[in-house]
Amino acid sequence: MLINPDTTFDAARRDFAWDLPADFNIGRAVSDDWAAREPDRVCLQHFSPDGDHLSLSYGELAKRSNAFARGLAALGVKPGDRVALMLPQGFSTVIAHVALYKMGAIAVPLALLFGVEALGHRLKASGAKVLVTTETGAGKVAPIRGDLPELEKLVIANGEAAGHTPFNALVDGCSDAPLEIVGGLEDPAMMIFTSGTTGPPKGALHAHRVLIGHIPGVQTHHEFLPQPGDRLWTPADWAWAGGLLNVLLPGLLLGVPVVSSPAQKFDPELAFRVLDEMDVRNAFIPPTALRIMKTVKDPRARFALKLRTVGSGGESLGRETYDWAKRELGLTINEFYGQTECNLVLASCQIKGVTKGGAIGQTVPGHTVAVIDDHGNAVAPGVSGQIAVKRPDPVMFLGYWQNETATKAKFLGDWLLTGDQGVCDAEGYVTFFGRDDDVITSSGYRIGPSEIEDCLVGHPGVALAAAVGKPDPVRTEIVKAYVVPAEGYEPDDALAAEIRDWVKTRLSAHEYPREIAFVDSLPLTTTGKVIRRELRERAVAETSGNIPS
Repeated sequence: MLINPDTTFDAARRDFAWDLPADFNIGRAVSDDWAAREPDRVCLQHFSPDGDHLSLSYGELAKRSNAFARGLAALGVKPGDRVALMLPQGFSTVIAHVALYKMGAIAVPLALLFGVEALGHRLKASGAKVLVTTETGAGKVAPIRGDLPELEKLVIANGEAAGHTPFNALVDGCSDAPLEIVGGLEDPAMMIFTSGTTGPPKGALHAHRVLIGHIPGVQTHHEFLPQPGDRLWTPADWAWAGGLLNVLLPGLLLGVPVVSSPAQKFDPELAFRVLDEMDVRNAFIPPTALRIMKTVKDPRARFALKLRTVGSGGESLGRETYDWAKRELGLTINEFYGQTECNLVLASCQIKGVTKGGAIGQTVPGHTVAVIDDHGNAVAPGVSGQIAVKRPDPVMFLGYWQNETATKAKFLGDWLLTGDQGVCDAEGYVTFFGRDDDVITSSGYRIGPSEIEDCLVGHPGVALAAAVGKPDPVRTEIVKAYVVPAEGYEPDDALAAEIRDWVKTRLSAHEYPREIAFVDSLPLTTTGKVIRRELRERAVAETSGNIPS
Protein backbone atom coordinates (compact mmCIF):
# COMPACT_ATOMS: atom_id res chain seq x y z
CA MET A 1 0.00 0.00 0.00
CA LEU A 2 2.90 2.36 0.73
CA ILE A 3 5.19 3.71 -1.99
CA ASN A 4 8.89 2.91 -1.71
CA PRO A 5 10.61 6.31 -1.24
CA ASP A 6 14.00 4.90 -2.27
CA THR A 7 13.09 4.41 -5.91
CA THR A 8 12.25 6.53 -8.94
CA PHE A 9 8.66 7.52 -9.58
CA ASP A 10 8.61 5.45 -12.76
CA ALA A 11 9.89 2.42 -10.85
CA ALA A 12 7.31 3.00 -8.12
CA ARG A 13 4.55 2.85 -10.73
CA ARG A 14 6.05 -0.27 -12.32
CA ASP A 15 6.53 -2.21 -9.07
CA PHE A 16 3.51 -1.10 -7.07
CA ALA A 17 1.09 -3.78 -5.81
CA TRP A 18 -2.10 -3.27 -3.82
CA ASP A 19 -2.53 -4.92 -0.42
CA LEU A 20 -6.30 -5.26 0.04
CA PRO A 21 -7.26 -7.34 3.11
CA ALA A 22 -10.79 -8.70 2.76
CA ASP A 23 -11.66 -7.69 6.34
CA PHE A 24 -10.38 -4.10 6.05
CA ASN A 25 -12.69 -1.77 7.96
CA ILE A 26 -12.00 1.98 8.05
CA GLY A 27 -13.20 2.41 11.63
CA ARG A 28 -10.98 -0.30 13.02
CA ALA A 29 -7.95 0.74 10.95
CA VAL A 30 -8.03 4.42 11.98
CA SER A 31 -8.73 3.93 15.68
CA ASP A 32 -8.77 0.45 17.23
CA ASP A 33 -5.60 -0.85 15.58
CA TRP A 34 -3.62 2.17 16.79
CA ALA A 35 -5.29 2.12 20.22
CA ALA A 36 -4.17 -1.48 20.72
CA ARG A 37 -0.54 -0.52 20.02
CA GLU A 38 -0.21 3.07 21.24
CA PRO A 39 -3.35 4.19 23.12
CA ASP A 40 -1.78 7.48 24.26
CA ARG A 41 -0.60 8.50 20.80
CA VAL A 42 -2.19 11.83 19.76
CA CYS A 43 -4.34 11.51 16.67
CA LEU A 44 -6.26 14.81 16.67
CA GLN A 45 -5.49 18.38 17.70
CA HIS A 46 -8.03 21.20 17.66
CA PHE A 47 -7.07 24.82 17.05
CA SER A 48 -8.92 27.36 19.19
CA PRO A 49 -8.58 31.08 18.32
CA ASP A 50 -8.15 31.85 22.03
CA GLY A 51 -5.07 29.61 22.16
CA ASP A 52 -6.68 26.84 24.25
CA HIS A 53 -5.83 24.04 21.82
CA LEU A 54 -7.09 20.51 22.55
CA SER A 55 -5.82 16.99 21.81
CA LEU A 56 -7.38 13.53 21.48
CA SER A 57 -5.56 10.19 21.64
CA TYR A 58 -6.21 7.01 19.67
CA GLY A 59 -7.28 5.30 22.88
CA GLU A 60 -9.89 7.98 23.55
CA LEU A 61 -11.08 7.91 19.93
CA ALA A 62 -11.54 4.14 20.03
CA LYS A 63 -13.53 4.23 23.27
CA ARG A 64 -15.72 7.22 22.42
CA SER A 65 -16.55 5.85 18.98
CA ASN A 66 -17.48 2.49 20.55
CA ALA A 67 -19.86 4.24 22.93
CA PHE A 68 -21.37 6.43 20.21
CA ALA A 69 -21.93 3.39 17.98
CA ARG A 70 -23.87 1.72 20.79
CA GLY A 71 -25.84 4.91 21.28
CA LEU A 72 -26.79 5.02 17.60
CA ALA A 73 -27.76 1.34 17.72
CA ALA A 74 -30.07 2.16 20.63
CA LEU A 75 -31.73 4.75 18.37
CA GLY A 76 -32.39 2.02 15.83
CA VAL A 77 -29.44 2.44 13.44
CA LYS A 78 -28.50 -0.85 11.77
CA PRO A 79 -25.81 -1.91 9.26
CA GLY A 80 -26.55 -0.34 5.88
CA ASP A 81 -28.57 2.55 7.32
CA ARG A 82 -27.51 6.03 6.20
CA VAL A 83 -26.54 8.50 8.91
CA ALA A 84 -25.91 12.10 7.81
CA LEU A 85 -23.17 14.09 9.52
CA MET A 86 -23.52 17.87 9.19
CA LEU A 87 -20.77 19.06 11.53
CA PRO A 88 -17.76 21.38 11.50
CA GLN A 89 -14.21 20.10 11.86
CA GLY A 90 -13.76 18.75 15.39
CA PHE A 91 -13.51 15.69 17.61
CA SER A 92 -17.26 14.90 17.52
CA THR A 93 -17.16 14.64 13.74
CA VAL A 94 -14.35 12.09 13.83
CA ILE A 95 -15.95 10.07 16.63
CA ALA A 96 -19.18 9.87 14.62
CA HIS A 97 -17.43 8.82 11.41
CA VAL A 98 -15.42 6.09 13.13
CA ALA A 99 -18.49 4.80 14.98
CA LEU A 100 -20.48 4.47 11.76
CA TYR A 101 -17.72 2.60 9.95
CA LYS A 102 -17.32 0.14 12.85
CA MET A 103 -21.05 -0.66 13.04
CA GLY A 104 -21.50 -1.10 9.28
CA ALA A 105 -23.68 1.97 8.74
CA ILE A 106 -23.11 4.41 5.87
CA ALA A 107 -21.81 7.90 6.67
CA VAL A 108 -23.29 10.74 4.62
CA PRO A 109 -21.07 13.80 5.24
CA LEU A 110 -22.78 17.15 4.61
CA ALA A 111 -21.43 20.70 4.80
CA LEU A 112 -22.76 22.87 7.61
CA LEU A 113 -22.85 25.75 5.11
CA PHE A 114 -25.56 24.06 3.04
CA GLY A 115 -28.78 25.99 2.66
CA VAL A 116 -32.18 24.42 3.26
CA GLU A 117 -32.70 23.40 -0.38
CA ALA A 118 -29.27 21.78 -0.75
CA LEU A 119 -29.63 20.02 2.59
CA GLY A 120 -33.11 18.74 1.80
CA HIS A 121 -32.01 17.30 -1.54
CA ARG A 122 -29.18 15.28 0.03
CA LEU A 123 -31.13 14.06 3.04
CA LYS A 124 -34.01 12.94 0.85
CA ALA A 125 -31.83 11.37 -1.85
CA SER A 126 -29.78 9.41 0.69
CA GLY A 127 -32.75 8.33 2.79
CA ALA A 128 -30.82 9.28 5.93
CA LYS A 129 -32.31 7.73 9.07
CA VAL A 130 -30.43 9.95 11.54
CA LEU A 131 -28.83 13.38 11.24
CA VAL A 132 -25.96 14.27 13.56
CA THR A 133 -25.56 18.05 13.55
CA THR A 134 -25.36 21.25 15.61
CA GLU A 135 -28.07 23.53 16.93
CA THR A 136 -27.68 25.59 13.75
CA GLY A 137 -28.08 22.49 11.61
CA ALA A 138 -31.20 21.47 13.52
CA GLY A 139 -32.66 24.89 12.81
CA LYS A 140 -32.03 24.48 9.08
CA VAL A 141 -33.73 21.09 8.89
CA ALA A 142 -36.78 22.11 10.96
CA PRO A 143 -38.74 23.75 8.07
CA ILE A 144 -38.31 20.69 5.82
CA ARG A 145 -38.67 17.91 8.39
CA GLY A 146 -42.13 17.07 7.05
CA ASP A 147 -40.64 16.36 3.61
CA LEU A 148 -38.19 13.82 5.04
CA PRO A 149 -40.25 10.83 6.22
CA GLU A 150 -37.18 8.58 6.50
CA LEU A 151 -35.37 10.96 8.87
CA GLU A 152 -36.29 9.60 12.32
CA LYS A 153 -33.85 11.24 14.73
CA LEU A 154 -31.57 14.25 15.16
CA VAL A 155 -28.49 14.03 17.39
CA ILE A 156 -27.11 17.39 18.49
CA ALA A 157 -23.38 17.91 19.04
CA ASN A 158 -21.82 20.99 20.68
CA GLY A 159 -25.11 22.22 22.10
CA GLU A 160 -28.72 21.31 22.74
CA ALA A 161 -31.98 21.45 20.83
CA ALA A 162 -35.34 20.73 22.38
CA GLY A 163 -36.73 17.33 21.49
CA HIS A 164 -33.47 15.96 20.08
CA THR A 165 -30.81 13.63 21.47
CA PRO A 166 -27.59 15.21 22.82
CA PHE A 167 -24.40 13.77 21.30
CA ASN A 168 -22.63 13.59 24.65
CA ALA A 169 -25.55 11.72 26.21
CA LEU A 170 -25.01 8.88 23.75
CA VAL A 171 -21.26 8.81 24.38
CA ASP A 172 -21.48 9.08 28.16
CA GLY A 173 -24.45 6.78 28.54
CA CYS A 174 -23.14 3.74 26.69
CA SER A 175 -20.35 1.22 27.21
CA ASP A 176 -17.03 2.00 25.52
CA ALA A 177 -15.95 -1.66 25.44
CA PRO A 178 -14.70 -2.99 22.06
CA LEU A 179 -17.32 -3.53 19.39
CA GLU A 180 -17.92 -6.40 17.03
CA ILE A 181 -16.80 -4.83 13.75
CA VAL A 182 -19.31 -5.01 10.89
CA GLY A 183 -18.30 -4.43 7.26
CA GLY A 184 -15.22 -5.19 5.20
CA LEU A 185 -13.32 -4.20 2.09
CA GLU A 186 -16.16 -4.15 -0.48
CA ASP A 187 -18.99 -3.13 1.85
CA PRO A 188 -20.42 0.42 1.63
CA ALA A 189 -18.87 2.86 4.11
CA MET A 190 -19.77 6.37 2.95
CA MET A 191 -21.88 8.34 0.50
CA ILE A 192 -20.29 11.57 -0.69
CA PHE A 193 -22.36 13.85 -2.87
CA THR A 194 -20.79 15.37 -5.96
CA SER A 195 -20.23 19.10 -5.78
CA GLY A 196 -22.93 20.03 -8.25
CA THR A 197 -20.79 22.14 -10.58
CA THR A 198 -22.54 20.72 -13.66
CA GLY A 199 -25.92 19.54 -12.39
CA PRO A 200 -27.86 18.19 -9.40
CA PRO A 201 -25.50 16.53 -6.89
CA LYS A 202 -25.46 12.72 -6.94
CA GLY A 203 -24.57 10.44 -4.04
CA ALA A 204 -21.34 8.55 -4.84
CA LEU A 205 -21.27 5.37 -2.75
CA HIS A 206 -17.83 4.21 -1.63
CA ALA A 207 -16.64 0.97 -0.04
CA HIS A 208 -14.17 0.68 2.86
CA ARG A 209 -11.40 0.05 0.29
CA VAL A 210 -11.59 3.69 -0.80
CA LEU A 211 -9.26 4.69 2.04
CA ILE A 212 -6.57 2.22 0.96
CA GLY A 213 -6.99 3.54 -2.57
CA HIS A 214 -6.11 7.08 -1.43
CA ILE A 215 -2.84 6.29 0.32
CA PRO A 216 -0.47 6.24 -2.72
CA GLY A 217 -1.81 9.63 -3.85
CA VAL A 218 -1.48 11.13 -0.37
CA GLN A 219 2.07 9.78 -0.13
CA THR A 220 2.88 11.25 -3.53
CA HIS A 221 1.83 14.86 -2.99
CA HIS A 222 2.97 14.85 0.65
CA GLU A 223 6.34 13.40 -0.36
CA PHE A 224 6.28 10.08 1.47
CA LEU A 225 4.14 10.90 4.47
CA PRO A 226 4.62 9.94 7.29
CA GLN A 227 7.93 11.56 8.16
CA PRO A 228 9.05 12.46 11.72
CA GLY A 229 7.16 15.52 12.96
CA ASP A 230 4.51 15.48 10.23
CA ARG A 231 1.17 17.08 11.10
CA LEU A 232 -1.77 17.51 8.70
CA TRP A 233 -4.31 20.28 8.24
CA THR A 234 -6.76 21.49 5.63
CA PRO A 235 -9.24 24.37 5.60
CA ALA A 236 -11.42 22.18 3.37
CA ASP A 237 -14.64 20.92 4.92
CA TRP A 238 -14.39 17.30 6.04
CA ALA A 239 -17.74 16.78 4.31
CA TRP A 240 -15.87 16.97 1.00
CA ALA A 241 -13.84 14.05 -0.38
CA GLY A 242 -10.80 16.34 -0.36
CA GLY A 243 -11.01 17.03 3.36
CA LEU A 244 -12.18 13.57 4.46
CA LEU A 245 -10.20 11.26 2.18
CA ASN A 246 -7.13 13.36 1.36
CA VAL A 247 -6.44 14.49 4.93
CA LEU A 248 -8.51 13.26 7.88
CA LEU A 249 -8.79 9.51 7.32
CA PRO A 250 -5.32 9.00 5.72
CA GLY A 251 -3.74 10.93 8.59
CA LEU A 252 -5.48 8.75 11.17
CA LEU A 253 -4.56 5.59 9.27
CA LEU A 254 -0.87 6.55 8.97
CA GLY A 255 -0.52 7.77 12.56
CA VAL A 256 -0.06 11.44 11.59
CA PRO A 257 -1.80 13.95 13.91
CA VAL A 258 -4.60 15.82 12.14
CA VAL A 259 -5.39 19.43 13.07
CA SER A 260 -8.98 20.66 13.02
CA SER A 261 -10.07 24.29 12.96
CA PRO A 262 -13.51 25.78 13.61
CA ALA A 263 -13.84 28.43 10.90
CA GLN A 264 -16.51 27.92 8.22
CA LYS A 265 -15.78 30.99 6.07
CA PHE A 266 -12.18 30.96 4.87
CA ASP A 267 -10.01 33.61 6.53
CA PRO A 268 -6.45 33.88 5.15
CA GLU A 269 -5.04 35.47 8.30
CA LEU A 270 -6.54 32.71 10.44
CA ALA A 271 -5.18 30.10 8.03
CA PHE A 272 -1.64 31.36 8.56
CA ARG A 273 -2.26 31.40 12.33
CA VAL A 274 -3.29 27.73 12.24
CA LEU A 275 -0.20 26.82 10.23
CA ASP A 276 2.00 28.70 12.69
CA GLU A 277 0.50 27.87 16.09
CA MET A 278 -0.27 24.21 15.38
CA ASP A 279 3.15 23.48 13.81
CA VAL A 280 1.51 22.20 10.64
CA ARG A 281 3.99 20.44 8.36
CA ASN A 282 1.62 19.12 5.69
CA ALA A 283 -1.35 21.03 4.31
CA PHE A 284 -3.97 20.50 1.65
CA ILE A 285 -5.12 23.95 0.56
CA PRO A 286 -7.51 24.26 -2.43
CA PRO A 287 -6.52 26.68 -5.23
CA THR A 288 -9.18 29.28 -4.39
CA ALA A 289 -8.00 29.39 -0.77
CA LEU A 290 -4.38 29.77 -1.91
CA ARG A 291 -5.35 32.68 -4.16
CA ILE A 292 -7.03 34.36 -1.19
CA MET A 293 -3.92 33.70 0.94
CA LYS A 294 -1.91 35.64 -1.66
CA THR A 295 -3.51 38.80 -0.26
CA VAL A 296 -1.55 38.38 3.00
CA LYS A 297 1.70 40.33 2.72
CA ASP A 298 5.06 38.84 3.74
CA PRO A 299 3.67 35.66 5.34
CA ARG A 300 7.07 34.18 6.20
CA ALA A 301 8.06 37.37 8.01
CA ARG A 302 4.87 37.42 10.08
CA PHE A 303 4.32 33.73 10.76
CA ALA A 304 6.67 30.93 11.84
CA LEU A 305 5.85 28.43 9.12
CA LYS A 306 7.16 24.86 9.40
CA LEU A 307 5.58 23.57 6.19
CA ARG A 308 7.25 20.58 4.55
CA THR A 309 4.59 19.93 1.89
CA VAL A 310 1.51 21.63 0.47
CA GLY A 311 -0.87 19.82 -1.85
CA SER A 312 -3.62 21.45 -3.86
CA GLY A 313 -6.46 20.16 -6.00
CA GLY A 314 -10.17 20.38 -6.71
CA GLU A 315 -9.70 22.82 -9.58
CA SER A 316 -6.77 24.05 -11.61
CA LEU A 317 -4.01 25.68 -9.54
CA GLY A 318 -2.41 27.66 -12.37
CA ARG A 319 1.16 28.82 -12.86
CA GLU A 320 0.65 32.19 -11.14
CA THR A 321 -0.24 30.60 -7.79
CA TYR A 322 2.39 27.89 -8.27
CA ASP A 323 5.08 30.57 -8.71
CA TRP A 324 3.73 32.65 -5.79
CA ALA A 325 4.10 29.71 -3.41
CA LYS A 326 7.71 29.18 -4.45
CA ARG A 327 8.44 32.83 -3.92
CA GLU A 328 6.43 33.56 -0.75
CA LEU A 329 6.14 30.19 1.01
CA GLY A 330 9.48 28.79 -0.03
CA LEU A 331 8.15 25.50 -1.36
CA THR A 332 6.66 23.88 -4.43
CA ILE A 333 2.96 23.11 -4.30
CA ASN A 334 2.25 19.54 -5.36
CA GLU A 335 -0.89 19.67 -7.44
CA PHE A 336 -3.11 16.59 -7.64
CA TYR A 337 -6.32 15.54 -9.35
CA GLY A 338 -9.36 13.40 -8.83
CA GLN A 339 -13.07 13.65 -8.38
CA THR A 340 -15.64 12.42 -5.90
CA GLU A 341 -16.19 9.18 -7.80
CA CYS A 342 -12.49 8.34 -8.21
CA ASN A 343 -10.19 10.61 -6.27
CA LEU A 344 -6.43 11.23 -6.16
CA VAL A 345 -5.25 9.40 -9.28
CA LEU A 346 -2.89 12.07 -10.65
CA ALA A 347 -0.37 13.93 -8.52
CA SER A 348 2.92 15.80 -8.36
CA CYS A 349 5.90 14.98 -6.15
CA GLN A 350 8.57 17.67 -6.13
CA ILE A 351 11.08 15.60 -4.18
CA LYS A 352 11.07 13.04 -7.01
CA GLY A 353 11.24 15.71 -9.70
CA VAL A 354 7.61 15.22 -10.70
CA THR A 355 6.45 18.82 -10.92
CA LYS A 356 5.60 21.25 -13.68
CA GLY A 357 3.88 24.61 -13.31
CA GLY A 358 0.38 24.53 -14.81
CA ALA A 359 0.21 20.72 -14.89
CA ILE A 360 -1.72 18.47 -12.51
CA GLY A 361 1.06 15.90 -12.31
CA GLN A 362 1.48 12.31 -13.43
CA THR A 363 -0.36 9.05 -12.81
CA VAL A 364 -0.09 7.92 -9.19
CA PRO A 365 1.31 4.40 -8.58
CA GLY A 366 -1.49 1.84 -8.44
CA HIS A 367 -3.77 3.61 -10.93
CA THR A 368 -4.20 3.64 -14.70
CA VAL A 369 -5.09 7.06 -16.12
CA ALA A 370 -5.20 8.19 -19.75
CA VAL A 371 -6.51 10.97 -21.94
CA ILE A 372 -8.90 9.25 -24.35
CA ASP A 373 -11.06 10.01 -27.37
CA ASP A 374 -14.79 9.36 -27.79
CA HIS A 375 -14.09 5.71 -28.65
CA GLY A 376 -12.05 4.95 -25.55
CA ASN A 377 -8.65 5.09 -27.24
CA ALA A 378 -5.71 6.92 -25.70
CA VAL A 379 -4.84 10.00 -27.75
CA ALA A 380 -1.35 11.03 -28.79
CA PRO A 381 0.73 13.35 -26.55
CA GLY A 382 -0.37 16.95 -26.96
CA VAL A 383 -3.85 16.04 -28.23
CA SER A 384 -6.79 17.01 -26.04
CA GLY A 385 -9.31 14.46 -24.88
CA GLN A 386 -11.15 13.31 -21.80
CA ILE A 387 -9.29 12.26 -18.65
CA ALA A 388 -10.30 8.70 -17.77
CA VAL A 389 -9.45 6.13 -15.09
CA LYS A 390 -9.41 2.38 -15.71
CA ARG A 391 -11.26 -0.09 -13.52
CA PRO A 392 -10.89 -2.02 -11.30
CA ASP A 393 -9.38 0.49 -8.91
CA PRO A 394 -9.77 0.52 -5.10
CA VAL A 395 -10.35 4.28 -5.04
CA MET A 396 -13.28 3.99 -7.48
CA PHE A 397 -16.86 4.34 -6.28
CA LEU A 398 -19.36 1.48 -6.13
CA GLY A 399 -21.88 3.57 -8.05
CA TYR A 400 -24.36 6.43 -7.69
CA TRP A 401 -26.89 5.77 -4.98
CA GLN A 402 -30.10 4.38 -6.51
CA ASN A 403 -29.13 5.70 -9.95
CA GLU A 404 -28.00 2.84 -12.16
CA THR A 405 -28.53 4.87 -15.33
CA ALA A 406 -26.10 7.58 -14.24
CA THR A 407 -23.62 4.95 -13.05
CA LYS A 408 -23.61 3.20 -16.43
CA ALA A 409 -23.23 6.53 -18.24
CA LYS A 410 -20.09 7.20 -16.20
CA PHE A 411 -18.22 4.41 -17.99
CA LEU A 412 -17.00 3.69 -21.52
CA GLY A 413 -15.96 0.06 -21.41
CA ASP A 414 -13.59 -0.16 -18.45
CA TRP A 415 -12.82 3.57 -18.50
CA LEU A 416 -14.44 5.78 -15.88
CA LEU A 417 -15.15 9.06 -17.65
CA THR A 418 -14.31 12.09 -15.54
CA GLY A 419 -16.00 14.62 -17.81
CA ASP A 420 -12.81 16.67 -17.63
CA GLN A 421 -10.88 17.66 -20.73
CA GLY A 422 -7.10 17.46 -20.57
CA VAL A 423 -3.85 17.05 -22.45
CA CYS A 424 -1.03 14.62 -21.66
CA ASP A 425 2.47 15.55 -22.83
CA ALA A 426 5.31 13.24 -23.86
CA GLU A 427 6.66 13.16 -20.27
CA GLY A 428 3.34 11.96 -18.86
CA TYR A 429 2.23 15.27 -17.33
CA VAL A 430 -1.50 15.92 -17.57
CA THR A 431 -2.79 19.48 -17.90
CA PHE A 432 -6.41 20.17 -17.01
CA PHE A 433 -8.24 21.89 -19.85
CA GLY A 434 -11.74 22.25 -18.42
CA ARG A 435 -14.93 20.29 -17.89
CA ASP A 436 -16.86 19.27 -21.00
CA ASP A 437 -19.50 21.87 -20.20
CA ASP A 438 -16.91 24.53 -19.41
CA VAL A 439 -15.04 24.43 -22.72
CA ILE A 440 -15.70 27.60 -24.73
CA THR A 441 -16.19 27.33 -28.51
CA SER A 442 -15.28 30.61 -30.19
CA SER A 443 -14.62 31.21 -33.90
CA GLY A 444 -13.74 27.54 -34.35
CA TYR A 445 -11.37 27.43 -31.35
CA ARG A 446 -11.97 25.24 -28.29
CA ILE A 447 -10.83 27.25 -25.29
CA GLY A 448 -10.37 25.93 -21.76
CA PRO A 449 -11.27 28.45 -19.04
CA SER A 450 -8.46 27.44 -16.65
CA GLU A 451 -5.64 29.03 -18.65
CA ILE A 452 -7.61 32.27 -19.04
CA GLU A 453 -8.43 32.39 -15.33
CA ASP A 454 -4.81 31.73 -14.40
CA CYS A 455 -3.74 34.63 -16.60
CA LEU A 456 -6.45 36.90 -15.19
CA VAL A 457 -5.41 36.41 -11.56
CA GLY A 458 -1.86 37.28 -12.54
CA HIS A 459 -3.01 40.87 -13.04
CA PRO A 460 -2.50 42.86 -9.81
CA GLY A 461 -6.02 44.29 -10.05
CA VAL A 462 -7.70 40.85 -10.02
CA ALA A 463 -8.38 38.96 -6.79
CA LEU A 464 -10.51 36.15 -8.25
CA ALA A 465 -11.83 35.45 -11.74
CA ALA A 466 -13.90 32.99 -13.75
CA ALA A 467 -14.26 32.67 -17.52
CA VAL A 468 -17.28 31.27 -19.37
CA GLY A 469 -18.68 31.23 -22.87
CA LYS A 470 -21.42 33.70 -23.75
CA PRO A 471 -23.58 33.00 -26.83
CA ASP A 472 -22.63 35.07 -29.88
CA PRO A 473 -24.33 34.95 -33.32
CA VAL A 474 -21.03 35.36 -35.18
CA ARG A 475 -18.42 33.53 -33.08
CA THR A 476 -20.75 30.90 -31.51
CA GLU A 477 -19.46 32.08 -28.14
CA ILE A 478 -17.27 34.85 -26.80
CA VAL A 479 -15.15 34.67 -23.69
CA LYS A 480 -16.76 36.53 -20.81
CA ALA A 481 -14.88 37.05 -17.54
CA TYR A 482 -16.41 37.68 -14.14
CA VAL A 483 -13.81 39.43 -12.00
CA VAL A 484 -13.58 40.22 -8.28
CA PRO A 485 -11.29 43.28 -8.22
CA ALA A 486 -8.34 43.37 -5.84
CA GLU A 487 -8.40 45.76 -2.90
CA GLY A 488 -7.48 49.29 -3.93
CA TYR A 489 -8.56 48.92 -7.59
CA GLU A 490 -11.56 50.75 -9.03
CA PRO A 491 -13.80 48.43 -11.09
CA ASP A 492 -14.19 50.74 -14.09
CA ASP A 493 -13.81 50.69 -17.86
CA ALA A 494 -10.14 51.57 -17.63
CA LEU A 495 -9.38 48.54 -15.47
CA ALA A 496 -11.45 46.31 -17.77
CA ALA A 497 -9.47 47.49 -20.80
CA GLU A 498 -6.21 46.95 -18.97
CA ILE A 499 -7.23 43.39 -18.02
CA ARG A 500 -8.28 42.59 -21.60
CA ASP A 501 -4.92 43.77 -22.94
CA TRP A 502 -3.13 41.82 -20.22
CA VAL A 503 -4.69 38.54 -21.38
CA LYS A 504 -4.44 39.35 -25.09
CA THR A 505 -0.68 39.96 -24.91
CA ARG A 506 0.02 36.97 -22.67
CA LEU A 507 -2.19 34.32 -24.26
CA SER A 508 -3.61 34.98 -27.70
CA ALA A 509 -6.06 37.20 -29.52
CA HIS A 510 -8.80 34.54 -29.56
CA GLU A 511 -8.61 33.85 -25.79
CA TYR A 512 -8.94 37.30 -24.27
CA PRO A 513 -12.27 38.16 -22.60
CA ARG A 514 -14.30 40.38 -24.91
CA GLU A 515 -16.58 41.19 -21.98
CA ILE A 516 -15.62 41.73 -18.35
CA ALA A 517 -18.10 42.06 -15.52
CA PHE A 518 -16.91 43.15 -12.09
CA VAL A 519 -18.61 41.32 -9.22
CA ASP A 520 -18.32 41.31 -5.43
CA SER A 521 -17.96 37.54 -5.28
CA LEU A 522 -18.10 34.38 -7.39
CA PRO A 523 -20.57 31.52 -6.87
CA LEU A 524 -18.62 28.74 -5.16
CA THR A 525 -19.46 25.25 -4.01
CA THR A 526 -18.79 24.47 -0.34
CA THR A 527 -15.52 22.93 -1.56
CA GLY A 528 -14.34 26.21 -3.08
CA LYS A 529 -14.90 25.38 -6.74
CA VAL A 530 -16.35 28.04 -9.02
CA ILE A 531 -19.86 27.07 -10.17
CA ARG A 532 -19.37 28.09 -13.78
CA ARG A 533 -22.80 26.70 -14.63
CA GLU A 534 -24.39 29.60 -12.74
CA LEU A 535 -22.16 32.09 -14.52
CA ARG A 536 -22.98 30.55 -17.92
CA GLU A 537 -26.68 30.84 -17.13
CA ARG A 538 -26.14 34.47 -16.14
CA ALA A 539 -24.28 35.13 -19.41
CA VAL A 540 -27.06 33.53 -21.45
CA ALA A 541 -29.64 35.66 -19.64
CA GLU A 542 -27.62 38.77 -20.50
CA THR A 543 -27.57 37.97 -24.22
CA SER A 544 -29.43 40.57 -26.23
CA GLY A 545 -28.13 40.03 -29.76
CA ASN A 546 -26.02 43.19 -29.65
CA ILE A 547 -22.90 41.88 -27.95
CA PRO A 548 -19.77 44.07 -28.15
CA SER A 549 -17.14 42.72 -30.50
